[in-house]
Amino acid sequence: MSFTFNQFYKNQAKFYKIGLLIVSTIFIVFLFPKSGRFKYDFEKGKPWLSETYFAPFTFAIDKTTEEINKEKSDIKLNGILYFNIDTSIVTQSKFRLLNELNRNLPDTLLVSNKEAIINLSKKQFNTFYSIGVLGDNLKANDNSSILILDDKSEVKRGVFSQIYTQEELKNELNKFITNEDFLIPFKTPIITSFFNTIRPNLNYNKLLTDKVLNEQLGKISYSRGIVEKETLIISKGEVVEGEKYAILKSLESKYESQIWTNYNFYWIIFAYTLLVALALLMLLLFLKKYRLDIFENNTKVTFIFFNIIVVILLTTLVINYNAAYVYIVPIVVLPLILKAFFDARLGLFAHVITVLLLGSIVPNSYEYMFLQIIAGIVTILTVSELYKRVNLFISVGQITLVYILAYFAFYVIHEGNTDNLEFETFGLFILCGLATLFVQPLIYVYEKLFGLVSDVSLLELSDTNSKLLKQLSNEAPGTFHHSLNVANLAEACANEIGANAMLVRVGALYHDIGKMNNPVYFTENQSSGLNPHDELSPIESAEIIIKHTLKGIEIAKKNKLPERIIDFIRTHHGTSVVYFFYKKALEIDENILIKDFQYSGPIPFNKETAILMMCDSVEAASKSLKEPTTPKIDYFVESIIEKQMTNGQFLNSNITFKNNTGPKED
Repeated sequence: MSFTFNQFYKNQAKFYKIGLLIVSTIFIVFLFPKSGRFKYDFEKGKPWLSETYFAPFTFAIDKTTEEINKEKSDIKLNGILYFNIDTSIVTQSKFRLLNELNRNLPDTLLVSNKEAIINLSKKQFNTFYSIGVLGDNLKANDNSSILILDDKSEVKRGVFSQIYTQEELKNELNKFITNEDFLIPFKTPIITSFFNTIRPNLNYNKLLTDKVLNEQLGKISYSRGIVEKETLIISKGEVVEGEKYAILKSLESKYESQIWTNYNFYWIIFAYTLLVALALLMLLLFLKKYRLDIFENNTKVTFIFFNIIVVILLTTLVINYNAAYVYIVPIVVLPLILKAFFDARLGLFAHVITVLLLGSIVPNSYEYMFLQIIAGIVTILTVSELYKRVNLFISVGQITLVYILAYFAFYVIHEGNTDNLEFETFGLFILCGLATLFVQPLIYVYEKLFGLVSDVSLLELSDTNSKLLKQLSNEAPGTFHHSLNVANLAEACANEIGANAMLVRVGALYHDIGKMNNPVYFTENQSSGLNPHDELSPIESAEIIIKHTLKGIEIAKKNKLPERIIDFIRTHHGTSVVYFFYKKALEIDENILIKDFQYSGPIPFNKETAILMMCDSVEAASKSLKEPTTPKIDYFVESIIEKQMTNGQFLNSNITFKNNTGPKED
């Protein structure tokens, strides 16, 4: 049991990564759709590049959205309007009309004329009620069919234009009187009589109308025709268009919407798990082979996986809401963040892995993957010195432009023209660009959550007016001046070999802050000519010198400096020996142990910490040169670095003589 526990303890970092891989895979698979997927990619207007294809099963051909919408529109346009009629109103209104006319017409009017007016009015009355009078101002198509019902059965049919509304009654009465010249003198009493007696006898039955309409809409068939199993759908090389395109789209939707059995469902889950696990495993293998320092840091590996999962989560949420908005997700933030905290190659590799994973769930996967990979490459190539805000704005503009140009090219290739170009998608790309600007505050949040450091923080730390550097300047001015010289020298070296110049500069500024504890024991701060080491034994002097690295780590942690900066304090002397006091001690006691005069390390483990060790030693020792010349300086520098190499100080730093010159490599 003890052996098992010890083995687990020794390999806990490995087990952590395995667990992280498993958990990440499960979560990503959980986000992915669990339906089937049509295994062939095809585009309208393009040749069918796969083998000749036969129907794998019998299926219906789906109608297009336009066809279905047209059918719905026709049904709504030609739908029957239902009305309820009150038959008693006609009899009552007709009786009242006769009474009103007898009362309102002049008594001096001849009986024959009066009867003629009454007969014409009765005829017009019957015209108004031939279908009916509606009290509501209902808006409908004049040619819409109507069905009038009483309490028991259908009464009559017609069209909506045959119904009279209150507004139309007045116009029709004016026409009726105008057409009969002898009625004109009696216009007022006739109109008054009609309006005092006519009442609406129709009521619009909206409930019944909507019920029948919904029944008719529900009967719409969403398919047209059947394709039998083993029927030839398309031959290799044929252009995908017209009916063939409709059949293929129908078959694709059947694959994606069919209800799977438990057996099929588990196979889909297994396949997704296999693909996701392979993709994430490739990322881990990349880190182990090419970014070992990151691979061995579980926090950094977790950070990378976390960002990939966040991008996939956002994309799947948008696809589930509306797949048309998929380009609004700013996934180029991923390579931006990884480049800011690590390097460009890792950023691009993780971006490609993420795009490949998303390619299995997004529509038009080839187009999507092409656009996103191109955008990721542009992001890596254009974004430099992220701490300069103007650089980010320029890069976002370039990324957005690439999105738009690539999408435009794909659209023209698919459609063959620009007649129906969807400018809304251009708006999505612009919104995506604006969302990408959020990377700045996101980097700040990540620095606090994961303890990482970016170029933005390095720029802040390089300010010599910061609290800690001000303290160093006041308490150990010689050390501060030495640190500035080392910083300038190290930055120049880093630029020459493609290392992180900003990081090594900041590391150089803080590498000797531990000397503030006993500044006068270090040569650069001894301005009075007195040397306190004269009062100490060699081993005591060496102990004070060696302790400045440990004191520096304590001060750095107290002031919450990032771990990447503290690494420079730990490693800038590696496991070297304080030779001056060691030789002095040997003169006193030949049996003295060298380990008492040796720094505890560790030795530099990357290019930046190695550069600082070289520059620190060269700058400190250069003060001893008298009448320096170029050959003297060259020999002096080479001898110092040769000695460090001989002592194995650069074995873990991934730096070689090939790094002596060359352009910067991200």
